[in-house]
Amino acid sequence: MFEQLDEIRADCVNRLIRAARDRKSPMHTPVIVTADVDARVMVLRAFEADAWRLRLHTDARAPKAQAIIADPRVAAVFYDKGTKIQIRVRGTGRIEANGPVADAAWAASNNFARRCYLGEGPGALSNSATSGLPPEFEGVEPDETQVIPARENFAVMLIDITEMDWLYLAHTGHMRAQFTREGESWSARWVAP
Repeated sequence: MFEQLDEIRADCVNRLIRAARDRKSPMHTPVIVTADVDARVMVLRAFEADAWRLRLHTDARAPKAQAIIADPRVAAVFYDKGTKIQIRVRGTGRIEANGPVADAAWAASNNFARRCYLGEGPGALSNSATSGLPPEFEGVEPDETQVIPARENFAVMLIDITEMDWLYLAHTGHMRAQFTREGESWSARWVAP
């Protein structure tokens, strides 16, 4: 099934493309780890296969945004329980709150998603359980005018992948491969799980 390193790399590309496009993909919500050793589940919004770039959305005020600005090392873990395949990636992250990439991502979002950026920001203290949303938008989709203030809090997180670790869990024996990107080319090797 998995005998050639080129086939595995191509399979990883297909899985990441599907993960970004298909909400039901088990890899749609990877764990993202920043250099401050903090981890969180995020939604993968896009994967640019030609650039080996992941795109996720974030609040520009979030601690993870500040962590990436301070130290751009980022890792992500994707797992498909059904196929028993794990993909771990490492790369360089950056936060873009302005510019064509952020503008296009904002434009492609609906107002229900945009409302997430109307609150006080991730980590804001509260005296009670809260979604962080202004009360008038709890369960309500705001109109175009109401989401205008949210745009200044919206950003994209881009991760340029430089390393990839693929693991296949099998009762007959696990298999593992590693890939390292150097410019436009990749080196690959088999390693013991």
